[in-house]
Amino acid sequence: MSVLRLQREFCFALACIVTVVFANAGSAAETDQRPNIVIFLVDDMGIMDTSVPFLTDAAGVAKKYPLNEYYRTPNMERLAASGIRFNQFNAMSVCSPSRISIHTGQNAARHRATNWINLGGNNAGPFGPPAWNWEGLKKKDVTLARLLQKAGYRTIHIGKAHFGPGEAAYPQEIGFDVNVAGAGMGRPASYYSEDHFGHQPRGKNAKPNPNSVPDLDKYYDSGLFLTEALTQEAKTHVTQAVEEKRPFFLHMSHYAVHGPFQSDPRFADHYPEDSERPNSPKFATLIEGMDKSLGDLLDHLEKLGVAENTFILFLGDNGSDAPRNDEHGISSSAPLRGKKGTHYEGGTRTPFIASWGKPNELNPLQKSLPVASGGIQPQLASICDIFPTLLDINQIPNPEGHQIDGSSLRTLLTGQPDAHHAKTFLMHYPHKHRSSYFTTYRDGPWKVIYHYLPSKESEDKRYQLFHLENDPAEQNNLAESHPEDLRRLMQGLVTALEEHQALYPVKDGNELKPRLP
Repeated sequence: MSVLRLQREFCFALACIVTVVFANAGSAAETDQRPNIVIFLVDDMGIMDTSVPFLTDAAGVAKKYPLNEYYRTPNMERLAASGIRFNQFNAMSVCSPSRISIHTGQNAARHRATNWINLGGNNAGPFGPPAWNWEGLKKKDVTLARLLQKAGYRTIHIGKAHFGPGEAAYPQEIGFDVNVAGAGMGRPASYYSEDHFGHQPRGKNAKPNPNSVPDLDKYYDSGLFLTEALTQEAKTHVTQAVEEKRPFFLHMSHYAVHGPFQSDPRFADHYPEDSERPNSPKFATLIEGMDKSLGDLLDHLEKLGVAENTFILFLGDNGSDAPRNDEHGISSSAPLRGKKGTHYEGGTRTPFIASWGKPNELNPLQKSLPVASGGIQPQLASICDIFPTLLDINQIPNPEGHQIDGSSLRTLLTGQPDAHHAKTFLMHYPHKHRSSYFTTYRDGPWKVIYHYLPSKESEDKRYQLFHLENDPAEQNNLAESHPEDLRRLMQGLVTALEEHQALYPVKDGNELKPRLP
């Protein structure tokens, strides 16, 4: 072969390589724009703690109840108008299990952090499984923040963490570039800057409170309520990410509306004192303060010019803990039954809204993920679906060997039904709380509750069966009158627990596995 021919073939090959490189570079440039992501997580906020009506009438039209008239959440209304709300979105019945499910995509029965995590040590309860995961997330665990961080996102955690008492007490250990105010505790010592958010002990021989909120020294004695201080921090770090031209993942995790029920003075005039329920107006101010934070953040995204490219998920981490009493009129979740820590729908049903920060159907990112505006999605979904949804829209593969229990909400976000999305939801709680040692299992409109240690003093027998379409308030136990449905649901419950390799309560050295009827 001549030298000239060799030169020609070499040049041709080189040209091909250059063409491929530049073609791939162009393709990457075109597809490299990724959405900013905001998870706006509210502690202890149930589906009825808002002026936004999530529940619907028989025709599927949003229906307001007295609690919707009591609370003021105009920015949630704004977000719901621009996006889609789910009225059957479920979380675990207490906080730490839900928070870990968000970041792993796993049901609590699988990740085994089945109770709220106590800084003081193992709080399994008298008959709780000894091997439950009371240490929560570990540095080595697969997490949403870590995967987004590796994909080039600036990952920002603001507010409550409560992922665990050890490594995960510091969110930067599980994939966050920035952590402000996140630690191992589950509640703030104080919402007031005058108390230094718990760092200013009061009284003779007072000791520092383990629930004191860290990282907010600059706001001491500023007059800013904790919710507002966290909002200011979020705006600062989002601005920095935008200036660096990096996509950001903001985990905006408010301590509100968890106790202590301290009044946010900005909104106290909106809620008259209530002698029968003195903490109820204080709780309402926490709700409205959280809502103002949402509005301020939405406004800030628009000011920065990134609202159209920012995908927002708003939700609570378990059912309501509003300080209202059934014997005095309106319960905390009415018309649903129960509240945080219980086996009823009021314990697991939470608000969930998905929206772009500023809808624009011509935006390329929004074209690829068209979120229905002003819609209500009635199909069952859960907190385990967030992890796979965010991986899906970013085309990030789930790491090999990491098992997830949720699935992408992509179709449901458009307002359409998804025949492939699970119609079931498992909630496993082998501990002592308001409701103790139980598992619930949803299958479409049917729900079964299994009590491992039924109380003789309680109406809760070993089995409770409800048809939620006909009986959303869970008043009519069908366990005896519908034995075939009970057995079918219980078989689904047992199978799901086995698939998740769940742990069970233990009494007298014996594991209490569920019994089929």
